[in-house]
Amino acid sequence: MSGTEAAAKTPSHGAGTRIRVIEVGPRDGLQNEKVRVPASAKVELVERLVDAGLRDVELGSFVHPKWVPQMADTAEVARRIRRVEGARYWALVPNQRGLEFAVQSGLDHIAVFLSSSETHNRKNINRSIAESLATVTEVTKTALGEGLTVRGYISTVFGCPYEGDVDFARVLDIGHALLNAGVVQISLGDTTGMGVPPQVRDGCARAVAAFGTEQVALHLHDTRGLGLVNAVQALEVGITSFDSSVGGMGGCPYAPGASGNLGTEDLLYMLDAMGYDTGVDLERVVAISRDLELEHGVTLSSKYFRYAGARL
Repeated sequence: MSGTEAAAKTPSHGAGTRIRVIEVGPRDGLQNEKVRVPASAKVELVERLVDAGLRDVELGSFVHPKWVPQMADTAEVARRIRRVEGARYWALVPNQRGLEFAVQSGLDHIAVFLSSSETHNRKNINRSIAESLATVTEVTKTALGEGLTVRGYISTVFGCPYEGDVDFARVLDIGHALLNAGVVQISLGDTTGMGVPPQVRDGCARAVAAFGTEQVALHLHDTRGLGLVNAVQALEVGITSFDSSVGGMGGCPYAPGASGNLGTEDLLYMLDAMGYDTGVDLERVVAISRDLELEHGVTLSSKYFRYAGARL
C-alpha cells in the first residue's frame, strides 16, 4: 500500500479490534474452477497464504472426486504442506469416510456442513436437513473423540436459489444443534449472495445474541455486489470472524449463480481502512492472486486485486 493511501485512511472505527479471517480459497474457491490446479501448486498456495499471515486456511475437502473432481488431491495436499506453528489447516468433511481420510492425512481441524434449505440440501448432498444433521452430529462426535476441532457451515441462510426466503429461526435451530454436538463455531453462509444489508444485520445480531461472538462467523458471496456492505453490517453487530477467498474465487457447484466468494483482498483492505487488525499482509495476498491468475488462469473477481495487481 502506498504512503498516500495509508495517509488518507482514518483507522478509528475498529480501534485495533482483531478480526479472524478464514481463508477458504484453496477449497471453496478452487472447487468451482474449470481449470485443474495441480497438487504442487495447491501446496504452494496454502503455504504462501499462511506466510502472508492467515492463520486459518481451508485447504480442500474430502468429498467424492466424482462430484467435485477439483478436490481429488486433498489428502496429498494435506500431507505435503509445510506446517507452521499456530496455523490451523481445515478440510471439509461430508461423512465418516471423509473423516477417516482427514485423520489419515494428519489434519486436526475439519468442517462439516449442511443447508438451511431442504431443496438446496438435497441438491448438494442428496439428503434431507434432518438426515444431514444426524450425519454431521455423528461425524462430529467421532472427530472429537480423535482430538479434532470441528467447525460447521450452514448454507443459504439469507435465501435459497430454489426456495427463495429461508426462515432464520430454522438457521438458529440448526446452529444450536451443531454447537450442542461439539462444533466450536458456525459459519453463516450467504451461498448465492442473496442477503441484503438489513437482513444480514438482523440475522447476524440474532446469531450473536443466541451463540456469542466467538461462535459465529460469516461466509459471504459477492454475487450481487453487496459482500462488503454486508460485512460492515455484521461487524457493527459483533461478528469478528469472516470467511473469504483469495482473489474472490469461488462458488457452489449446486447453487446456480453462486459466483465469487467475498475476496480476501477486498475484505482485508476494508478492515484495515476501518482500523481493524487482521495480522495479514495485504500486498502478499495480492501477489498470490496475481500468480494464480498468471500461472493457472483461475477466475478472479476481487476489486482490490484488480486495482493493486495491475501495479505490481
